[in-house]
Amino acid sequence: MSSLSFVHRFEPGARATSRPLILLHGTGGDENDLIPLGKMIAPGAPLLSPRGKVLEHGMPRFFRRLAEGVFDEEDVRARAHELADFVEAAGKEYGIASPVALGYSNGANIAAAVMLLRPEVLAGAILLRAMVPLASAGAPTGLAGKPVLIISGSRDPIAPLANAARLKALLESAGAQVEHRIVPTGHELSQSDVTLAREWLDDQPAALPAAS
Repeated sequence: MSSLSFVHRFEPGARATSRPLILLHGTGGDENDLIPLGKMIAPGAPLLSPRGKVLEHGMPRFFRRLAEGVFDEEDVRARAHELADFVEAAGKEYGIASPVALGYSNGANIAAAVMLLRPEVLAGAILLRAMVPLASAGAPTGLAGKPVLIISGSRDPIAPLANAARLKALLESAGAQVEHRIVPTGHELSQSDVTLAREWLDDQPAALPAAS
């Protein structure tokens, strides 16, 4: 553990030159939750996994919400910048390149917020069960050429397909290259998510668009 601002785990991986992932858990998760998923999707890659600082009934999250699907957007903005600062500091601490975010649910939403507000710190994103994190994001810029994969569940009662489609359009308006895939499940993850995410990541060029 270092003096970085989030409780976290760092796994250097077997291939230090691989594009690192930053793993962002869902509500009630912690820095350990997505390590196995990260290893399945990007074997051997460095993994950086922070724990969300917000507690909701004792469950860690990355930002506050006012109700199910209703986000505290002022907090979203503050937490996104805080997380982006952590990513930059961790990159220097561990000597890793700008990571691809792998986020699930609340973690996917904070990753999307970072992409919109601080696009320079991430090389791309895999967003599992994501929603639009900011209704008033303005006109985002700075995502030119950065790859994003959104995977939605066709029966997801929490992150509706229409909302994920709006997120795709928002990211594309900033120049991102977005692929939106739908799997026959609900909000829970499935083997299809692992397969799609790994294939998508394998298809990305070795040198993703660098942080600016």
